[in-house]
Amino acid sequence: MTGKPQQEVTRRRVFYIPGYDPIHPRRYRELYRKEGAAQGAISGYTLDLIGRQGTDSYGWLVNSTQDGAEVEAEFDVLVWSDIVRDSMELSIPATYLMMARTAWTYIGSGALRRLMRLRKGPVIAALYPVGMLILQLILALVVGVVLAGLARWGAGTLHPLAGLAAGWAVFLAVVVALMRWFRKIDNKLYVYYLMHDYSYSAATRGANPPELEARMGEFADQIARALTTDVDEVLVVGHSSGAHLGVSILADLVRDGRLPDNGPTLGFLTLGQVVPMVSFLPEARRLRRDLHDLSRAGGITWVDVTAPGDGCAFALCDPVTVSGAAPPSGKRWPLVISAAFTQTLSSERWAELRWRFFRLHFQYLCAFDRPGDYDYFRITAGPQTLANRFAGRRPSKSRIDRTVSKYTDMAS
Repeated sequence: MTGKPQQEVTRRRVFYIPGYDPIHPRRYRELYRKEGAAQGAISGYTLDLIGRQGTDSYGWLVNSTQDGAEVEAEFDVLVWSDIVRDSMELSIPATYLMMARTAWTYIGSGALRRLMRLRKGPVIAALYPVGMLILQLILALVVGVVLAGLARWGAGTLHPLAGLAAGWAVFLAVVVALMRWFRKIDNKLYVYYLMHDYSYSAATRGANPPELEARMGEFADQIARALTTDVDEVLVVGHSSGAHLGVSILADLVRDGRLPDNGPTLGFLTLGQVVPMVSFLPEARRLRRDLHDLSRAGGITWVDVTAPGDGCAFALCDPVTVSGAAPPSGKRWPLVISAAFTQTLSSERWAELRWRFFRLHFQYLCAFDRPGDYDYFRITAGPQTLANRFAGRRPSKSRIDRTVSKYTDMAS
């Protein structure tokens, strides 16, 4: 992009859909505050974040001056962290049973094998909690056996039955204690967190659970109301698992005729998407239909941003085509582009982040010290609409744009 952009947006409404995250949404507000200030200092614009009071949803206000234009943006986080927390409240034995069911769902359906044809990174990330849970159990059993043997030997000098009882007591106590300890330090290992993440969709083989469908209906109503206000642009941002929620929410609005003819410009930005983890499952018919319908919709601009450096995302995989949901007559969306971490981050910054996989998965929401045309804070608080910012932009040449999913049937 060259030259000073024309101001098209004075007021914007932004709806942010988080991924599978149990954390309070204030995390996203503080991330925006910190990283927005850093990006503004690098790129030469200002962002002032203001807390918001008296509304039913969690959000904040931003006043920004970019390229001489003043813009107001109101943010809402579409919260489903309570659903996430409820899904994570499983005992340790229940988590292991869930692990077995999830592995069988992906392996038995053939989804895992086909996912590996796309990108190895997110598949390895999916296998990580399985391997670590097995390793934790093995370690607990080995330590339990060793210490139980010592206890049995010591107590056995008094009486053989005493040795047997002591051995079993020590074995069970050690195994339970170690497994609980592993669970306690999961904020450092992310084993249980990731296992619950992948199992959430696998439990229903790709269908949306009823509680999630109900929440998505509420989100759709919020966005529909915003489309009747006097803002210049309504922008929906879906990160990680939030991307496929956004697809279904917006597809519902399109099908139901809830996009007003003379309403604000509607933009949809997906970041670090993991759509194939769900759309490749047998019962994901609803999602495949939504991908199909949204890909040909008018009145919306859909830009999908990923980066090969993000090992947790299906980087540069067109979520519509790889899922077998592309219309035979051709599709409009999404525009698949790369955030190109190795180019938009300096070599020093890339060296700091390249092995911090979970941090890199959130880089789309953060500052770049060598920004290109993708700049989260210009998109969400700048004077251009998403449509015009990327008008004429060609999709990434290295994108994967072929059908890979075994299951391509859609809900009627």
